[in-house]
Amino acid sequence: MIVVLKPNATEQNIQHITEKAGKLGLRVNVSRGVERTVIGFIGPEDKLQIIPLETFPGVDKVIPVLVPYKLVSREFKPDDTIINFSNGASIGGKKIAVMAGPCAIEGYDMLLSIAQKVKAAGATLLRAGAYKPRTSPYDFQGMGEEGLKILRQVSEKVGIATVTEVMDPRDVELVARYADILQIGARNMQNFALLKEVGRVKTPVLLKRGISSTIKEWLMSAEYILANGNFSVMLCERGIRTFETETRNTLDINAVPVVKQKTHLPVVVDPSHGTGRWDLVGSVAKAGVAAGADGILIEVHSNPEEAWSDGAQSLRPEKFERLMAELSAVAKAVGREL
Repeated sequence: MIVVLKPNATEQNIQHITEKAGKLGLRVNVSRGVERTVIGFIGPEDKLQIIPLETFPGVDKVIPVLVPYKLVSREFKPDDTIINFSNGASIGGKKIAVMAGPCAIEGYDMLLSIAQKVKAAGATLLRAGAYKPRTSPYDFQGMGEEGLKILRQVSEKVGIATVTEVMDPRDVELVARYADILQIGARNMQNFALLKEVGRVKTPVLLKRGISSTIKEWLMSAEYILANGNFSVMLCERGIRTFETETRNTLDINAVPVVKQKTHLPVVVDPSHGTGRWDLVGSVAKAGVAAGADGILIEVHSNPEEAWSDGAQSLRPEKFERLMAELSAVAKAVGREL
């Protein structure tokens, strides 16, 4: 259930409504938009029907939310969510964010060099993994906390916000101490214990779509995070598993406008994992911008041949720089900017 307040509704009106709902054990979320304030109620329908919300002072109208993802929906928050970072970077709104960097942290000097190059080319966030979920238990699994420390050192030296993956609920607080964005990988999209834990912290979350997940399942996973209190969530389309074998995954470009219609959360496209081929990354990245993505996630490595992880889908810095110019032109054509 959603309550839309009148433009002249007061804080006392809001408090009165939330107190009444709280006494019934309902969860209340207040969303203050540019023109209107909206209050969302989460709880059993029979309890919601007890309160004659239409009669409360300051209430304009009451709208039932038919979709199962209540807080994620545009019914709850019509305005786009914009997530801001201390270094001036943001995700959502007119400006498109570009997150770039190596798949895995391999050392301080390597990460510093790439961070400086991607920032100089126009990237606003640095991506790099300290924990790596791999199909084989014998493959490189990441540098762990040592990698997180390197990530923070590079972030502070270069002046760039960071995104890195967290895989275990027990590591959420640790990773949040070092990173600006917590990434939930495709394999963990329905790790509900992990979703609840990142929902309890204030650090923004980048939620990747599962390899065989529907859009509804993806949005329901996001709902877990918002329902636990963290509204700074980005949705990342990174390709799904289909019968096609020419690419690593099939990036569902349709998902971008579909999700933008259904939710207020920013949408990010990952053409690196979506294709698994560096020579296709540029084309798919431009398609993502044209489709309305709020951010692009790209793997960049100075020497892909010797990368410890995902070298085949990584761009060299000079190719990334050229791509940024091309992305800027596409963004301008659709009324956005890089």
